[in-house]
Amino acid sequence: MTIADSGFMMENGGSCLPYTPEQEKQIIDDLMNKSESNLREGNLYYVVSNRWFTSWQRYIGQGNGEYPINRHFPDPQHLDVVPSKAVERPGPIDNSDIVLNGNGFEGDDLEILRTLEEEREYVLVPREVWEKLFDWYKGGPALPRNMISQGITHKKFMVEIYRLCLKLTDSRDNSQSIIRLSKKASVHELYGMVCTLKAIEQEKARLWDYFNKQKQTILIASNQTLEESTLQMDQDILLEVQQDGYWPSGFGMDSTGNELALVPMEPPRSSVSIAGGPTLSNGYSTVQTSNLYRGSALGSTFTDMEDGDDVLRSVAKGDRGGLAGLQNLGNTCFMNSAIQCLVHTPPIVEYFLQDYTEEINKQNPLGMNTVQGELALAFGELLRKLWSSGRTPVAPRAFKGKLARFAPQFSGYNQHDSQELLAFLLDGLHEDLNRVKQKPYIETKDSNGRPDVEVADECWRNHKARNDSLIVDVCQGQYKSTLVCPVCSKISITFDPFMYLSLPLPSTVTRIMTVTVFYGDGSGLPMPYTVTVLKHGYCKDLSQALAAACCLKSDENLLLAEVYEHRIFRYIDNPSELLTNIKDEERIVAYRLPKKRAGLTRLDIIHNCRQQCTPDSRKGDEKNFFGTPLVTYLGEDAQTGADIDSAVARLLSPLRRKPYPLLSKVHNVKENGSVSEDNPTNSCNTQYGSGNQSEYSTELEEMSRWDLSFHLSFTDERGLSREPIEKNSLIRPGQIIRVMLDWTDREHELYDASYLKDLPEVHKNGFTAKKTRPEAITLFSCLEAFLKEEPLGPQDMWYCPNCKEHRQATKKLDLWRLPDILVFHLKRFSYSRYLKNKLDTLVNFPIHNLDLSQYVKCKDAPSQSNVYELYAISNHYGGLGGGHYSAYAKLIDENRWYHFDDSHVSPVGESEIKTSAAYVLFYQRVKAAATPNGTGEPSLGHASS
Repeated sequence: MTIADSGFMMENGGSCLPYTPEQEKQIIDDLMNKSESNLREGNLYYVVSNRWFTSWQRYIGQGNGEYPINRHFPDPQHLDVVPSKAVERPGPIDNSDIVLNGNGFEGDDLEILRTLEEEREYVLVPREVWEKLFDWYKGGPALPRNMISQGITHKKFMVEIYRLCLKLTDSRDNSQSIIRLSKKASVHELYGMVCTLKAIEQEKARLWDYFNKQKQTILIASNQTLEESTLQMDQDILLEVQQDGYWPSGFGMDSTGNELALVPMEPPRSSVSIAGGPTLSNGYSTVQTSNLYRGSALGSTFTDMEDGDDVLRSVAKGDRGGLAGLQNLGNTCFMNSAIQCLVHTPPIVEYFLQDYTEEINKQNPLGMNTVQGELALAFGELLRKLWSSGRTPVAPRAFKGKLARFAPQFSGYNQHDSQELLAFLLDGLHEDLNRVKQKPYIETKDSNGRPDVEVADECWRNHKARNDSLIVDVCQGQYKSTLVCPVCSKISITFDPFMYLSLPLPSTVTRIMTVTVFYGDGSGLPMPYTVTVLKHGYCKDLSQALAAACCLKSDENLLLAEVYEHRIFRYIDNPSELLTNIKDEERIVAYRLPKKRAGLTRLDIIHNCRQQCTPDSRKGDEKNFFGTPLVTYLGEDAQTGADIDSAVARLLSPLRRKPYPLLSKVHNVKENGSVSEDNPTNSCNTQYGSGNQSEYSTELEEMSRWDLSFHLSFTDERGLSREPIEKNSLIRPGQIIRVMLDWTDREHELYDASYLKDLPEVHKNGFTAKKTRPEAITLFSCLEAFLKEEPLGPQDMWYCPNCKEHRQATKKLDLWRLPDILVFHLKRFSYSRYLKNKLDTLVNFPIHNLDLSQYVKCKDAPSQSNVYELYAISNHYGGLGGGHYSAYAKLIDENRWYHFDDSHVSPVGESEIKTSAAYVLFYQRVKAAATPNGTGEPSLGHASS
């Protein structure tokens, strides 16, 4: 319900606080819902500092995770959860922390800081919400921004936070001014702003695209948008004013008023077409030029000629193609990195340097424009410039303009992901070059127990019947996906194509967990073990890893439990329980117990500390719990309290301070130490409890000479009740008995209780288990993590056709056939609701002879090599917000590596290209005949170098 907007006024006309925090929240929620249902181009939004906005959220009681503006929780470092009744009303709206030129300006004249990130430094609110907040709180400055529509085939609404900033140079006096307007504004509107600013007539003004302080093209006053004119953020434009019928450049006018001999330096299309021959009137070519891939060069500056004559310019002697850099147009290093890797992919270079116009698919509805093939044409033109300009850097403005139109997510000047751009570009090039003009409808068939080879070939034929392009020819492979229902064991096998492999780093798919193992028969000291399990695995996976680590006997199994405040909070006895239910800050223990325990009585023991023992201490209610509970099972013939007393003595025997022979072994381990899977001291041949049984019996006989009377009481799960245990107290077999053991000074003198204390958390930074060697991260270990069987996440449930329900099936991937160009994406970035993180782990990857034979399951093509050579790397340096991309690429003809860092290109040694910045790896298949026997790097996680 919308609350009426009617506050009460004070006598002096000033407004008192009209609404409660709850009412403010309701009003804003209603306005937000109304705005979200009416999204359209031109809607006005306001930028608000997240620092102020979160203070308002706390005031209205939304520190609990609700977020009415964009349904996301703000950065936790800016928001402390405090009850609304304890939070003061925020002061005036304060946007001073997100603007560059302070409070002296308003609206369009204000420049917002370029490095801001939505939801962290600022939020967007609709006009109605801003007006209401401003009416309540005043302040500012106001930062209005319009919603624009981006994209051609796929429309996307976005708020234009950063307007296009152009640096206007007046050729009359070289004075400079700043022009800010929407990239959706027309060139005609730009002329209007400039002429108003300079107080000149529009007919006497001429604007040049003055990119890099050089005249590029004249900007004709038209309805073409600034974005379509490929104007970039912070670039220069030049104003020339006609005087006495002449322009400053010296060109005059003819008798009709038309300009004479004006030739743009960079026409929209050069006289040599991007497809390989002279440009005809329709922009396509029918003449094929020679292959320029092997050292020849194509000019980058042409006159705008309509007769189709070739104008070739030779590059400097000694220059080779492929060594041109790409200018950074404003946070476009991600694009430059991906492009350099693609334009140094040999099959792609050879293809686009020849005539490919016949393969442009003009009928594909999935193509990248209403005129299909425009993205492929733009990429082809850029590739030709890069292979024809010697070492002169190329400004990819036209390509970026096309890219922004087809993929709105890459518009603007924010940093993006090079791999995401690569994925879009490969897919877009495929659709533009798809040789299949009319895609047939093909019904998918289930495998139904047929041989894998038959099903895989059928799926590949079906895929090729709908998708046939250069990209499919060289970049697409096929993998086998196997799903198994955990309930009915239904197996579903499919064969799917892939363009690249996104490999998780082992630390992103696995989890390190520390669990303390206790002996249920008192045959050894408790010991923490650190194991590695799948993040989305099950508790049975944890039990199996612990069993291997502690050398569990064949007649034993493990009972997991969570300990909280020195008592057992819960037993984790469901093997199918997800490990995600166990948090890092919890404390988990595992008890080694006999497998055959049906009909036996389980004994749970908690510890209570008493400073001294008095005659009436058993009747007291003092409770000071400490240590970790112990669990054991009583023998079949156990019937009295004396049996409980003996069981307690047996469990405590490893803790006795008197150095018995058995205890001398266990005390060789450092107190409170830990053992990992790789620790050589944790050998099954040296496990605790595997010593001579007669030695253990002798110890118990020695202990029997002592007074075995402990202060024991029956209690409940929480340790609240007490009932003293006598020697002759009867026990009902097959039940669970909970006992409280009171520790007096005597027990502390006899037993070392430190082994029961300081229970480690499941995972804590700073707690490291002893390891004999660090785990090596190699490309092979990443690939094995990708191919490892794992359960689907709760959000990716699979619909089982047998059960007719969604199930959390297990999934297993296998490589079936590999492409000629194999791309590996290392998943260094992880995102969660509250955290964005990057892993800078060094991944050791082979440069030569990457042999994947053992991972390929299809063995029907023995002549096909599965050995690869590295030829390009997309690198990412730094963090998520302010990182930088570059590329390493190898010129195959020279057999030499180069570093492409935007405009800068420099040679680099092969030994220098392995860094922790490697993000996307590009490999090319080595022909089978060229692979020498025995030279391939073995596909083992520890063998690459």
